[in-house]
Amino acid sequence: MARDTRTKATELLTVRQVLDELGGISRRTFYRWRELRIVPACIRLPNGELRVRRDVLDEWLEERAEGATS
Repeated sequence: MARDTRTKATELLTVRQVLDELGGISRRTFYRWRELRIVPACIRLPNGELRVRRDVLDEWLEERAEGATS
């Protein structure tokens, strides 16, 4: 079970998966936010595609929850 948790935490999400997680924002919005450096940190693969680690996205979302302490 610990391995499943670790695997889930390090899962690499595609941009499409991240967009879906964020309620279906547009790809254009995501890349604009990326230019402004307000999206979660991305990993650029050798083929140029972007991925976001599941744990990084989850932490990024938690930081933006209303009532979250900074």
